[in-house]
Amino acid sequence: MPIFVPHTLIMTLRIDIVTLFPEMCASYCEGSIVGRAVRRGLVDIALVNPRDWAGGRHRTVDDRPYGGGPGMVMAAPPIAECLDSLLNRSRNPRLLMTSPQGGRLTQRGINMLAEDDHIIILCGHYEGIDERIVELYKPEEFSIGDFVLSGGELAALIVTDAVTRQIPGALGHAESAVSDSFQGEGTLLDHPCYTKPAEFRGLEVPAVLTSGDHGAVDNWRETKRIERTQERRPDLESE
Repeated sequence: MPIFVPHTLIMTLRIDIVTLFPEMCASYCEGSIVGRAVRRGLVDIALVNPRDWAGGRHRTVDDRPYGGGPGMVMAAPPIAECLDSLLNRSRNPRLLMTSPQGGRLTQRGINMLAEDDHIIILCGHYEGIDERIVELYKPEEFSIGDFVLSGGELAALIVTDAVTRQIPGALGHAESAVSDSFQGEGTLLDHPCYTKPAEFRGLEVPAVLTSGDHGAVDNWRETKRIERTQERRPDLESE
Protein backbone atom coordinates (compact mmCIF):
# COMPACT_ATOMS: atom_id res chain seq x y z
CA MET A 1 0.00 0.00 0.00
CA PRO A 2 1.16 3.59 -0.66
CA ILE A 3 2.54 5.59 2.25
CA PHE A 4 0.26 8.52 3.05
CA VAL A 5 0.83 11.68 5.01
CA PRO A 6 -2.05 12.03 7.54
CA HIS A 7 -4.84 14.15 6.13
CA THR A 8 -8.47 15.08 6.64
CA LEU A 9 -11.36 14.11 4.41
CA ILE A 10 -12.07 17.66 3.22
CA MET A 11 -9.59 19.10 0.76
CA THR A 12 -9.38 21.45 -2.18
CA LEU A 13 -6.26 20.00 -3.78
CA ARG A 14 -4.66 16.58 -3.92
CA ILE A 15 -0.92 16.18 -4.52
CA ASP A 16 0.57 12.72 -5.14
CA ILE A 17 4.36 12.55 -4.94
CA VAL A 18 5.65 9.39 -6.60
CA THR A 19 9.00 8.61 -5.01
CA LEU A 20 11.23 5.69 -4.14
CA PHE A 21 12.14 7.53 -0.93
CA PRO A 22 8.90 8.68 0.75
CA GLU A 23 10.66 8.99 4.10
CA MET A 24 12.70 11.86 2.63
CA CYS A 25 9.52 13.84 1.98
CA ALA A 26 7.35 12.90 4.97
CA SER A 27 8.80 15.21 7.61
CA TYR A 28 8.67 18.23 5.31
CA CYS A 29 5.04 17.57 4.40
CA GLU A 30 4.13 17.33 8.07
CA GLY A 31 5.76 20.58 9.19
CA SER A 32 5.37 24.34 8.91
CA ILE A 33 2.97 25.83 6.34
CA VAL A 34 2.51 22.64 4.32
CA GLY A 35 1.75 20.55 7.41
CA ARG A 36 -0.70 23.13 8.70
CA ALA A 37 -2.51 23.19 5.36
CA VAL A 38 -2.74 19.39 5.45
CA ARG A 39 -4.19 19.40 8.97
CA ARG A 40 -6.71 22.07 7.99
CA GLY A 41 -7.88 19.96 5.08
CA LEU A 42 -6.78 22.50 2.47
CA VAL A 43 -4.50 20.05 0.69
CA ASP A 44 -4.22 16.27 0.67
CA ILE A 45 -0.66 14.98 0.13
CA ALA A 46 0.13 11.34 -0.58
CA LEU A 47 3.64 9.90 -0.79
CA VAL A 48 3.43 6.95 -3.14
CA ASN A 49 6.20 4.39 -3.57
CA PRO A 50 6.40 2.63 -6.97
CA ARG A 51 7.87 -0.40 -5.17
CA ASP A 52 4.33 -1.23 -4.11
CA TRP A 53 3.66 -2.13 -7.74
CA ALA A 54 6.92 -4.03 -8.29
CA GLY A 55 6.93 -7.81 -8.45
CA GLY A 56 9.33 -10.27 -6.89
CA ARG A 57 10.65 -10.71 -3.39
CA HIS A 58 12.93 -7.69 -3.65
CA ARG A 59 10.37 -5.41 -5.31
CA THR A 60 12.95 -4.30 -7.86
CA VAL A 61 12.21 -1.00 -9.62
CA ASP A 62 15.42 -0.42 -11.57
CA ASP A 63 17.81 -2.21 -13.92
CA ARG A 64 20.92 -1.72 -16.04
CA PRO A 65 20.49 0.56 -19.08
CA TYR A 66 20.26 -0.99 -22.53
CA GLY A 67 23.37 -0.12 -24.52
CA GLY A 68 25.57 -0.16 -21.46
CA GLY A 69 26.82 2.68 -19.34
CA PRO A 70 26.98 3.55 -15.64
CA GLY A 71 24.14 3.65 -13.16
CA MET A 72 20.64 2.24 -13.09
CA VAL A 73 17.39 3.22 -14.82
CA MET A 74 13.94 3.21 -13.19
CA ALA A 75 11.96 0.49 -14.96
CA ALA A 76 8.72 1.20 -16.82
CA PRO A 77 6.35 -1.54 -15.52
CA PRO A 78 6.05 -0.53 -11.82
CA ILE A 79 5.99 3.17 -12.71
CA ALA A 80 3.24 2.60 -15.27
CA GLU A 81 1.06 0.59 -12.89
CA CYS A 82 1.54 3.17 -10.18
CA LEU A 83 0.56 6.03 -12.51
CA ASP A 84 -2.45 4.10 -13.82
CA SER A 85 -3.72 3.79 -10.27
CA LEU A 86 -3.22 7.48 -9.46
CA LEU A 87 -4.52 8.87 -12.74
CA ASN A 88 -7.83 7.06 -12.23
CA ARG A 89 -8.48 8.81 -8.94
CA SER A 90 -9.74 12.06 -10.44
CA ARG A 91 -11.24 13.47 -13.61
CA ASN A 92 -8.54 15.99 -14.44
CA PRO A 93 -5.20 14.88 -13.01
CA ARG A 94 -2.11 16.85 -13.98
CA LEU A 95 1.04 14.77 -14.31
CA LEU A 96 4.43 16.41 -13.74
CA MET A 97 7.91 14.90 -13.85
CA THR A 98 11.08 16.30 -12.35
CA SER A 99 13.84 16.55 -14.94
CA PRO A 100 16.89 18.77 -15.59
CA GLN A 101 15.75 18.67 -19.23
CA GLY A 102 12.35 20.20 -18.43
CA GLY A 103 11.20 23.79 -18.69
CA ARG A 104 12.17 26.22 -15.94
CA LEU A 105 9.72 26.38 -13.06
CA THR A 106 8.36 29.91 -12.53
CA GLN A 107 5.89 31.62 -10.21
CA ARG A 108 3.49 31.95 -13.11
CA GLY A 109 3.58 28.18 -13.56
CA ILE A 110 3.03 27.67 -9.84
CA ASN A 111 0.00 29.94 -9.90
CA MET A 112 -1.49 27.87 -12.72
CA LEU A 113 -0.84 24.62 -10.85
CA ALA A 114 -2.60 26.00 -7.79
CA GLU A 115 -5.82 26.13 -9.82
CA ASP A 116 -5.78 22.36 -10.39
CA ASP A 117 -7.64 19.76 -8.34
CA HIS A 118 -5.13 16.91 -8.60
CA ILE A 119 -1.38 17.06 -9.21
CA ILE A 120 0.86 14.02 -9.59
CA ILE A 121 4.62 14.60 -9.36
CA LEU A 122 6.84 11.79 -10.63
CA CYS A 123 10.32 11.93 -9.10
CA GLY A 124 13.20 10.65 -11.16
CA HIS A 125 16.21 8.95 -9.58
CA TYR A 126 19.43 7.19 -10.49
CA GLU A 127 20.18 7.73 -14.21
CA GLY A 128 16.55 8.54 -14.94
CA ILE A 129 13.24 6.92 -15.90
CA ASP A 130 12.65 4.58 -18.83
CA GLU A 131 11.82 6.88 -21.76
CA ARG A 132 8.71 4.84 -22.58
CA ILE A 133 7.03 6.36 -19.52
CA VAL A 134 7.51 9.78 -21.10
CA GLU A 135 6.23 8.55 -24.46
CA LEU A 136 3.16 6.84 -23.01
CA TYR A 137 2.07 9.32 -20.32
CA LYS A 138 3.47 12.59 -21.67
CA PRO A 139 4.16 14.23 -18.30
CA GLU A 140 4.97 17.91 -18.07
CA GLU A 141 8.70 17.91 -17.38
CA PHE A 142 10.00 20.74 -15.21
CA SER A 143 13.33 21.84 -13.80
CA ILE A 144 14.20 24.01 -10.80
CA GLY A 145 17.54 25.05 -12.27
CA ASP A 146 20.41 24.19 -14.57
CA PHE A 147 22.01 21.63 -12.28
CA VAL A 148 21.58 17.95 -11.50
CA LEU A 149 20.34 16.47 -8.20
CA SER A 150 20.53 12.86 -7.01
CA GLY A 151 16.75 12.61 -7.28
CA GLY A 152 13.61 14.59 -7.92
CA GLU A 153 12.36 14.67 -4.33
CA LEU A 154 13.68 18.15 -3.55
CA ALA A 155 12.13 19.54 -6.73
CA ALA A 156 8.81 17.84 -5.90
CA LEU A 157 8.81 19.37 -2.43
CA ILE A 158 9.54 22.79 -3.88
CA VAL A 159 6.47 22.51 -6.11
CA THR A 160 4.38 21.22 -3.21
CA ASP A 161 5.41 24.08 -0.94
CA ALA A 162 5.03 26.78 -3.60
CA VAL A 163 1.59 25.53 -4.67
CA THR A 164 0.33 25.04 -1.12
CA ARG A 165 1.09 28.60 -0.09
CA GLN A 166 -1.18 29.82 -2.92
CA ILE A 167 -4.20 28.06 -1.41
CA PRO A 168 -6.49 30.48 0.48
CA GLY A 169 -6.10 29.88 4.20
CA ALA A 170 -2.69 28.21 4.01
CA LEU A 171 -0.78 31.30 5.14
CA GLY A 172 -1.34 33.32 8.28
CA HIS A 173 -2.21 36.44 6.27
CA ALA A 174 -4.09 36.39 2.98
CA GLU A 175 -1.83 39.06 1.44
CA SER A 176 1.43 37.22 2.16
CA ALA A 177 1.44 35.20 -1.06
CA VAL A 178 0.29 38.18 -3.13
CA SER A 179 3.26 40.31 -2.05
CA ASP A 180 5.89 37.60 -2.63
CA SER A 181 8.71 38.02 -5.10
CA PHE A 182 7.73 37.27 -8.72
CA GLN A 183 4.02 37.82 -8.03
CA GLY A 184 1.85 40.25 -9.95
CA GLU A 185 2.18 41.83 -13.36
CA GLY A 186 5.46 43.60 -12.63
CA THR A 187 7.48 40.44 -11.87
CA LEU A 188 9.31 42.24 -9.07
CA LEU A 189 11.34 40.97 -6.15
CA ASP A 190 9.99 41.47 -2.63
CA HIS A 191 10.79 44.54 -0.53
CA PRO A 192 13.06 44.49 2.59
CA CYS A 193 11.40 43.41 5.84
CA TYR A 194 12.10 44.47 9.44
CA THR A 195 10.84 43.64 12.93
CA LYS A 196 11.75 44.48 16.56
CA PRO A 197 14.09 45.80 17.88
CA ALA A 198 13.98 49.17 16.13
CA GLU A 199 17.78 49.44 16.40
CA PHE A 200 20.23 46.56 16.04
CA ARG A 201 24.03 46.88 16.00
CA GLY A 202 23.84 50.44 14.87
CA LEU A 203 21.28 49.84 12.13
CA GLU A 204 17.82 51.35 12.49
CA VAL A 205 14.53 50.45 10.89
CA PRO A 206 13.65 52.97 8.15
CA ALA A 207 11.63 55.77 9.71
CA VAL A 208 8.82 55.47 7.17
CA LEU A 209 7.93 52.02 8.50
CA THR A 210 7.26 53.41 11.98
CA SER A 211 5.51 56.57 10.79
CA GLY A 212 2.00 55.15 10.78
CA ASP A 213 1.47 56.55 7.29
CA HIS A 214 0.22 53.51 5.38
CA GLY A 215 0.31 55.28 2.05
CA ALA A 216 3.93 56.25 2.54
CA VAL A 217 4.76 52.70 3.60
CA ASP A 218 3.15 51.29 0.47
CA ASN A 219 5.06 53.74 -1.74
CA TRP A 220 8.36 52.93 0.04
CA ARG A 221 7.85 49.19 -0.39
CA GLU A 222 6.98 49.53 -4.07
CA THR A 223 10.05 51.69 -4.65
CA LYS A 224 12.27 49.17 -2.89
CA ARG A 225 10.82 46.33 -4.95
CA ILE A 226 11.71 48.17 -8.15
CA GLU A 227 15.20 49.09 -6.90
CA ARG A 228 15.96 45.55 -5.77
CA THR A 229 14.81 44.08 -9.03
CA GLN A 230 16.95 46.48 -11.04
CA GLU A 231 20.00 45.80 -8.86
CA ARG A 232 19.73 42.05 -8.34
CA ARG A 233 17.63 40.66 -11.19
CA PRO A 234 17.56 43.12 -14.12
CA ASP A 235 16.74 40.16 -16.36
CA LEU A 236 13.23 40.07 -14.87
CA GLU A 237 12.38 43.42 -16.43
CA SER A 238 12.45 41.86 -19.87
CA GLU A 239 10.08 39.00 -18.98
